[in-house]
Amino acid sequence: MTNSLPPDPQPSRRDPLGFDEFIGIFLAFSVIGGILFWSLGREGQGFNLGGLLDPTPSPSATPTATPTISPSPDEGALPPSPTPNQPVPTTVPAPEPAQPNVVPVPFAVRAPATPTPSPTPTTAEPEGFSDVEANYWAYPFITALVQRDIISGFPDGTFRPDAPVTRAEYASMLQKAFDKPAKQQAVSYKDVAADFWATDAIQEVSRNGFLAGYPKNIFQPTQQIPRVQALVALASGLELPRSTAPTQVLQTYQDAAQIPKYATGAVASATQAGLAVSHPRPNVLEPNEKATRADAAAFIYQALVASGKAEKISSQYLTQP
Repeated sequence: MTNSLPPDPQPSRRDPLGFDEFIGIFLAFSVIGGILFWSLGREGQGFNLGGLLDPTPSPSATPTATPTISPSPDEGALPPSPTPNQPVPTTVPAPEPAQPNVVPVPFAVRAPATPTPSPTPTTAEPEGFSDVEANYWAYPFITALVQRDIISGFPDGTFRPDAPVTRAEYASMLQKAFDKPAKQQAVSYKDVAADFWATDAIQEVSRNGFLAGYPKNIFQPTQQIPRVQALVALASGLELPRSTAPTQVLQTYQDAAQIPKYATGAVASATQAGLAVSHPRPNVLEPNEKATRADAAAFIYQALVASGKAEKISSQYLTQP
């Protein structure tokens, strides 16, 4: 047996690709291509094939200017174009719905932008009294005496026209309204202390004959004065002439029988002189009812008129004998 060299190897021939190998290669390239396209598309910049071929990176993307569109009168305005420092919006807001053209109506009244202050009333309440309106029956009498500083209101801004008047309060009103000389000596009343707020007024109206006290030197300053006493005090202090026909004058009142006998002459004189004012019925005196602050104002003002110190006031509540 002889040793012999093996024959030269023959070059191997590669069999052509089979169908399965072709499918595998196609799938591999498809997966790689899909991954590549997905990674480029997730940046939101689109698929720029030119950028893939040009390896030089672009320094910065210059935003494309959005052309300015002037809105027509019937269209809403488009949003402003983005500046280089602002990101480009991915969506453009829809324009607002067009507003209808409004034709102005001639002489149309428009609400003011700010509230207009209420005008100041032409007829003000006397001294701002909240409880005395301009249509109150004694308004003109109260107003006139307030202006003369004969009467005043209370700290809460009220006048309290229907409140009764005490003898001390009435004495204070008479002192301010009339300046008459003393006709008699001063009386030291047992129930009026020296430091009482109305002591001086009580002393003065007692000396000049407006108000007198009761027996045993009693004045009763806190007693509510009746209407008949208020009229008698004025008739006495002003020394009104006595009526020549008192009975006939008093027949004006439907309740004349209720007038005390001591007061008939003075009430007749006061009525004839125009001092009597009675609300709501001028022919009903109600002599024994308490005089209110409004009653006192009306009586005193009419006494000023009778003395020639005030102008007449027209009132439907003046008693006409």
